Amino acid sequence: MYAQMVETGLKKVRTEEDMSLDEAAFQARIDAGIKIEPKDWMPEAYRKTLIRQISQHAHSEIVGQLPEGNWVTRAPTLQRKSVLLAKIQDEAGHGLYLYSAAETLGVSRDELLQALHAGKAKYSSIFNYPTLSWADMGAIGWLVDGSAIINQIPLCRCSYGPYARAMVRVCKEESFHARQGYDIMMALARGTPEQKAMAQDALNRWWWPSLMMFGPSDAESVNSAQSTAWRIKLFSNDELRQRMVDQTVPQAEYLGLTIPDPDLKWNEERGSYDFGEIDWSEFHNVLKGNGPCNRERLRTRVKAYEDGEWFRDALVAHADKQAARKAAA
Repeated sequence: MYAQMVETGLKKVRTEEDMSLDEAAFQARIDAGIKIEPKDWMPEAYRKTLIRQISQHAHSEIVGQLPEGNWVTRAPTLQRKSVLLAKIQDEAGHGLYLYSAAETLGVSRDELLQALHAGKAKYSSIFNYPTLSWADMGAIGWLVDGSAIINQIPLCRCSYGPYARAMVRVCKEESFHARQGYDIMMALARGTPEQKAMAQDALNRWWWPSLMMFGPSDAESVNSAQSTAWRIKLFSNDELRQRMVDQTVPQAEYLGLTIPDPDLKWNEERGSYDFGEIDWSEFHNVLKGNGPCNRERLRTRVKAYEDGEWFRDALVAHADKQAARKAAA
């Protein structure tokens, strides 16, 4: 079935002649803009691609709480503390929405978490960087969550119904996170010279990892073309990265901060910004587990899971007891 492929660079897409009748009917539904639901027939490769993407997204939301968690007790005001707590709570909720969406594809949450804890499943490389100052809370909200919104808004229109519907609420809450981050950066940029320097330092450290979040060029991926054909992916990594740069540079100028890219310049002909080369060796090194905080993040997640085992067992026992009461009534 998979013998014939159309290749563009490293991209591979199934041809119509290579599809079974079920696959052709499935692709026709997607091309017509009809959402695929859990009980619908789907190719196994489509299901596996979704499990990989949704679980990685869910893991990223959960691990993404860790860089911010250490700053709750060190937030400069009670208001900042409460806002940061609300944001961290949102991230936990996003992880739950997404794990639930993945479960509709026939995989258990325990399986997904075991893959994460064993180091087999990935999460966003951005969360393997340390948060060194309060300004990092602003940079994460502004740059990281800002990039996440650009990447996730198209997912509200992706072909798989449960994923698309989960993303509607996630994106609404992420917009609050981005605003929270920009508000922190604005307060610092308008503060003392030391505070503005702190904001600039955070921007310097988070700018390039935020651009890496979108992943390498699609030309380097063997999965992107097929994901696009299935409407799991609606835009290329480079298109989304360009949107992020074009959106963020004017915001930095308003703050009076400098983007740490000597090659950054406005391209009048294209109506967008040209920017420098990304150090993809750093990206791949972090993905391999060699980032500043990879091991720390994974240890923390595993410990939290093991420490919470008694509570999960209690919930299951309570649910079983309630079910037995109802059955006896």
